[in-house]
Amino acid sequence: MRIAMIGPFGFHPNKTMHSRALGLARPLVALGHRVAIFMPPWHTPAEANRTWEEEGVTIHYTPLSGGMIGTSRHLLHASLTWQPDLVHCFKPKAYSGLAAWWLWQTRRHRLPLVVDTDDWEGWGGWNEIAPYSPLQKRFFHWQEQWGLRHCHAVTVASRALQTLVWGMGVAPQRVAYIPNGPGIDPTRPVDRAAMRRKLGLGDRPVLLLYSRLFEFDTARLVDILVGVKTAVPHLTILSVGTGLYADDAAQFRQQLEQAGLSEVIVDVGWVETAELPPILASADVGLYLMEDTLLNRTKCPVKLADMVSLGLPVVAEAVGQVGEYLVNGRTGHLHPSGDNEAISRSLVRLLQQPDTRQQFSQAARAHAARFAWPHLAQQLKEVYEQL
Repeated sequence: MRIAMIGPFGFHPNKTMHSRALGLARPLVALGHRVAIFMPPWHTPAEANRTWEEEGVTIHYTPLSGGMIGTSRHLLHASLTWQPDLVHCFKPKAYSGLAAWWLWQTRRHRLPLVVDTDDWEGWGGWNEIAPYSPLQKRFFHWQEQWGLRHCHAVTVASRALQTLVWGMGVAPQRVAYIPNGPGIDPTRPVDRAAMRRKLGLGDRPVLLLYSRLFEFDTARLVDILVGVKTAVPHLTILSVGTGLYADDAAQFRQQLEQAGLSEVIVDVGWVETAELPPILASADVGLYLMEDTLLNRTKCPVKLADMVSLGLPVVAEAVGQVGEYLVNGRTGHLHPSGDNEAISRSLVRLLQQPDTRQQFSQAARAHAARFAWPHLAQQLKEVYEQL
């Protein structure tokens, strides 16, 4: 089978197409299918017209010209010229959403169309926090509603999205739950001790903060960290990644300074995917916060999948998909969103109990196996074959 995957942007800096589309494409190739991913490199325009291959997957950055309509036409033309048996649209939004609209209008009886959603884009979702214009927000909301209804099958990354799509009138048998696997390669050997030496962590207890800071109130995070630091005086906080928005990152730095936590932060900033495993594995415990919002309930956090796949015990807030990745009391601890004191206590207990961490780590790796990309690709293959 020849499968064309299309997306609204390239691999960097957004990770959706790299982690989700490519994550599914590679094992599909191993299963004997041919897969090509077509994207307009909106964030990296100098890469337009670039074509390359990764583990058997053909990747093509389409031209950026002619505005929204022209760029979408280039995307559709490139994918159809490849002569696929099926088109899988990742995100019914912007360029890929418009290309899917054209495809449905002109070739609906000849070429199967699958639409994937891994976030809620419209009202209550990204429209609420992204710096879109009012016109863009209305357009993206319409695209999402139309696109999820006008296709042969829908793949969803979270249970919440599955429920929302059902509520839009899409028949349950046309909706397939395909969660996210890790964005990293958890099978890659890591030298934890060497990385701890490189980062200057010594033998101190290390709490991992692996976040882009937009899913929660950073003041709450600082309150939790203060509680942990009070009980674990030698604590080091390992911060990986950067804030999605500069204002959030600046505010967080100021809050850390005011709370007297700046000296215990080891901030490695943005890290390329290939370099992440040993850095994440150098921590003892992970923390994952989520406010209880529609956007967060529909998310399928790859960062959490990364931590679990590496066997890192995690304390998290039980919002949406988080409960799929963590088993409370077995691979980590789950608490209601906003229960700062309970979260702090769980973090302190894990940091002080190496035997429990070891038990949780082994259970987390075993639990993460169900989210391995080859397993998820097999489920997707069955969706394709039904079409």
